[in-house]
Amino acid sequence: MNIALIGYGKMGKAIEEIALERGHNIVLRITSANRHEMDKAHLQNADVAIEFTNPEAARDNVSTVLNTGVPVVCGTTGWNEGLDHAKMRTLDNKTAFLQTSNFSVGVNIFFEVNKLLASLMNDQPSYNVSIEETHHTQKKDAPSGTAITLAEQILENLPRKKHWTKDNTDNAEAFPIVAHRTENVPGTHNVKYSSEIDDIEIIHTAHSRKGFALGAVLAAEFIVGKQGIFTMQDVLGIRRM
Repeated sequence: MNIALIGYGKMGKAIEEIALERGHNIVLRITSANRHEMDKAHLQNADVAIEFTNPEAARDNVSTVLNTGVPVVCGTTGWNEGLDHAKMRTLDNKTAFLQTSNFSVGVNIFFEVNKLLASLMNDQPSYNVSIEETHHTQKKDAPSGTAITLAEQILENLPRKKHWTKDNTDNAEAFPIVAHRTENVPGTHNVKYSSEIDDIEIIHTAHSRKGFALGAVLAAEFIVGKQGIFTMQDVLGIRRM
């Protein structure tokens, strides 16, 4: 499989390492210095593009690649307002698109546990829910995309909560996401249900970027040759709740 890397920072290099280990080729590496090479002439040698950049660049990057007919796997978060546009470009160009807040196999299993726990807690009003996340100081968005995904899943499965807020709140219909930025932390997410009697917590702790990189390569392997919009649940064969 020939891969174009859109973004060649720490994640791009981690993805490259995993891809090469799995027998794939990197045919294009795009950075801010050579973004002009992200055109049909250069992308036509790629079977798939993997995009990890920043929220400001993601929409244009993804659209540019999709418009050439090359499928895209995107791990950039913080640009949710552009996702509908990307999905339209995917369908118009009869290609494939997969965007997720987290490619980690473990996190995607964690997502399913989060949904189940939220549904179980719906009839337990004595428990209040909160989310806490910690990432490295280079992470641009706060709360993290993974934390927002967890919050959206809670809202879907815990109807007594209507919205989430940044930091703590006294609103009974809301719950907080508290974000921390600390040196050299790949990512930790904690969902906590607290009552006067006890606490219930589920925690996912990433030890390195390797899990994210492997998931991105697995996603790329999955969507090559396909058309449509896909998720990591499709890639991993996880039953949706």
